Amino acid sequence: MLTKMVKQRRDSVTQFEAAGRQDLAEAEQAEIAVLEDFMPQPLTDDEVAALIDSAITESGAAGMQDMGKVMGVLKPQIQGRADMGKVSGLVRSKLA
Repeated sequence: MLTKMVKQRRDSVTQFEAAGRQDLAEAEQAEIAVLEDFMPQPLTDDEVAALIDSAITESGAAGMQDMGKVMGVLKPQIQGRADMGKVSGLVRSKLA
């Protein structure tokens, strides 16, 4: 939920800056800073790679047809701490 709130505020900052409303953009950036204090620490690239390797082993994935199994194992461990789109791409490359 916090990730979604931060994303909404970043979109607002972009729109406010495009409209020349720096005062509103600064207010949104202040809210982003507060929200980020409550968010879990993001995972490093090495941590994500290790979790992907572990999930592939745990699920017994052998190819692309098993991507859903791997993502099912990863999602609870990674959600909110890494970009799921990026993780999905990494899993694809490992399974291909």
